[in-house]
Amino acid sequence: MRIVSGRHAGRHLTSPGRKIRPTAETVRVAWMEWLASEIRGARIVELCAGTGAVGLEALSRGAASVDFVERDPRALHSLKANVKALREHDRTRIFKRDAVPWTESLDEGRYDLVLADPPYGSGVARLLLDRWRERRYAPLFALEHASNHDVPNGDRSKRLGDTTLTLYRLPKR
Repeated sequence: MRIVSGRHAGRHLTSPGRKIRPTAETVRVAWMEWLASEIRGARIVELCAGTGAVGLEALSRGAASVDFVERDPRALHSLKANVKALREHDRTRIFKRDAVPWTESLDEGRYDLVLADPPYGSGVARLLLDRWRERRYAPLFALEHASNHDVPNGDRSKRLGDTTLTLYRLPKR
């Protein structure tokens, strides 16, 4: 697993092994190309961050900062190692928390973009979307999910084999 583009292009990332499903490189590339105009200078939160590969790719491509939210100790170990290896401590924060309750305390407009990759097949995606709509802590929510997972329709979707990326945009008030 490596960073594909930007200032950290080619740098390798640590992965905790088979029990954690890091976002495939082709999917990360699709996210970054799809969200390119939204990433530069953005304050991003990556929920269910795992190894942090998606958020670190966004940092490499010009995001201002990324907050990572992850609770699994194995994934956290890899995430911390990846942040350290890329020397990105100043532009990142890591929260060892369950993403759903963590989002309940966020203020409106705290972030510019949410990146979320909850466990496939769980109900976490729907819960995160519900909290996001209630709290309005970012105008955009990008969700990675299994293509056969029933999630609410978004503004745009892109299928990449067994994985689908769905983008949700809050309506203006």
